[in-house]
Amino acid sequence: MEMTLRWYGPGHDTISLEQIRQIPGVTGVITTLYDKMPGEVWTREEIRNLKNYVEEHGLNLSGIESVNVHDSIKIGSEDRDQYIDAYIETLKNLGEEGIHLVCYNFMPVFDWTRTELARVLEDGSTALAYNQETVDNMDPEKMFESIASDMNGTVMPGWEPERMEKIKELFALYKDVDAEKLFDNLVYFLERIMPVCDEYDINMAIHPDDPAWPIFGLPRIINSKEGIQRVMKAVDNPHNGVTFCAGSYGTNLKNDLPEMIRSLPGRIHFAHVRNLKFNSITPLDFEEAPHPSQCGTFDMYEIVKALHDINFDGPIRPDHGRMIWNEVGMPGYGLYDRALGATYILGLWEAIDKNEKRG
Repeated sequence: MEMTLRWYGPGHDTISLEQIRQIPGVTGVITTLYDKMPGEVWTREEIRNLKNYVEEHGLNLSGIESVNVHDSIKIGSEDRDQYIDAYIETLKNLGEEGIHLVCYNFMPVFDWTRTELARVLEDGSTALAYNQETVDNMDPEKMFESIASDMNGTVMPGWEPERMEKIKELFALYKDVDAEKLFDNLVYFLERIMPVCDEYDINMAIHPDDPAWPIFGLPRIINSKEGIQRVMKAVDNPHNGVTFCAGSYGTNLKNDLPEMIRSLPGRIHFAHVRNLKFNSITPLDFEEAPHPSQCGTFDMYEIVKALHDINFDGPIRPDHGRMIWNEVGMPGYGLYDRALGATYILGLWEAIDKNEKRG
């Protein structure tokens, strides 16, 4: 595996490549062209410039997160093929520039949902958090307003103001899209793009729904072992794979994370490893925890061991770190706590690897 960090690019991220390179064991970044709108073609020149910038700082551009999928594709509207054609052109350009991993999601309206971006924890750090009662009592059109003040002057991915301004229109677009129609539209999209993925050896890694259940009446289909296995079987191509995000699948405690990992050999192309702490099940309330097992609900050793057991060799990254040591930055994506998470995961991997070799 390769240890990486997510980085949003020059002018957008609050941390630098110079800082990332100083984290022991981190050799690459997962990044994106943040200014590109869904449906726009990424040119080879833009991709090359981004890749060169990363490499000039001594790091690999290990994958893209995300090439966002246009809503017309998700809802299956009459113009979806023109947006799929643009997506195919972007994939071709990425392949021509030697990039072979794309993480994406197929979530309607909200890419991810949290009710707090800066919940103060017992130790004084702040973290992303979710409370189901808050969601149940909230007008979705007010969701952005409720968290905007906690963004520390940054633009959170999936919560761009220009997108949130159209939230009423977005909900109207999805009013006739149920889980089955969303699934069929995903399969249509994947079948269209697989030939270019085969040609350029591009692994498409779908990110799970976050949280792993329907919210505000919007359908969710990538939230369980059964859901992801259905997609893998519907488009049975090794380039059709998974971003295994422990935190997203783990929002539903019925999901057995190590068992899910072991059920997907060869289809996990990218991994997000993070921990959650559940404060209450009824009503549901959880917060993003420090990565070590003792700090949250998940057995992180078993999660990492499961990835090791299936010979996972793709990029892995810590995820959704707290803001600690008075750092001010993009919530969930500061430097310090994610650096601690990366070194913790590397330590687990080394111990598992050496124990296995010793028999």
